Amino acid sequence: MLSTVLSSGCSDAAGLAGNLFAFVLFVSPIPTFRRIIRNQSTEQFSELPCIYALLNCLICLWYGMPFVTPGVILVATVNSIGAAFQFIYAIIFIIYADKSKKLRMSALLMAVFAFFGMVVFVSLRFLETHLRQMVVGYLSVFSLISMFASPLFIINLVIKTQSVEYMPFYLSLSTFLTSLSFSTYGVLKFDPFLYVSMFLQVPNGIGTILGIVQLAIYYYYSNKYGEGSREPLLASYA
Repeated sequence: MLSTVLSSGCSDAAGLAGNLFAFVLFVSPIPTFRRIIRNQSTEQFSELPCIYALLNCLICLWYGMPFVTPGVILVATVNSIGAAFQFIYAIIFIIYADKSKKLRMSALLMAVFAFFGMVVFVSLRFLETHLRQMVVGYLSVFSLISMFASPLFIINLVIKTQSVEYMPFYLSLSTFLTSLSFSTYGVLKFDPFLYVSMFLQVPNGIGTILGIVQLAIYYYYSNKYGEGSREPLLASYA
């Protein structure tokens, strides 16, 4: 009995920590979008990472809902906040983008909501509880992996420029801590079919590894070449 209580308490603590670190991760792009607003231009920034992040947050939000996966409401709460931030970033991008980017971003934004609406409709209308959890879980895994893969572009850019200007420290740190927290949450939140555990551990385990790689590269290049420009510029949004 005591071990069950301790396990539940530890899993809740890990989930709350994940929520906190994820909030830091969600606000990390603010300096980039402040720059866009200040310059009234999206310059060479890409809209795709924002779109991927929004889609990921929406799918993971749906996965965490009680009628899809009972007992992981913290997954739903953190991703609802993340979806709100990503939607705001997308609107800012549309406002300040040139005509071609504006049209492309608007089309992608509508496609994201159309796809998410289709996922919700199909999972509620045609899938039983067991299958619904599995299908939405696989979608969340794929979306999380694609989102966590974006730092690979940052790493490539840092190596080319030999500058950590394009890899803000707090973005890398929050990515690592968020992934580690939710990976731990997945380990502790055991269920009879292991779906919750698997769907939380796999992508967040990858995110944890990528976070470690980012921090190691940040440490190496910041010590060898200095931090370069102090203006925060998020390569994942560039």
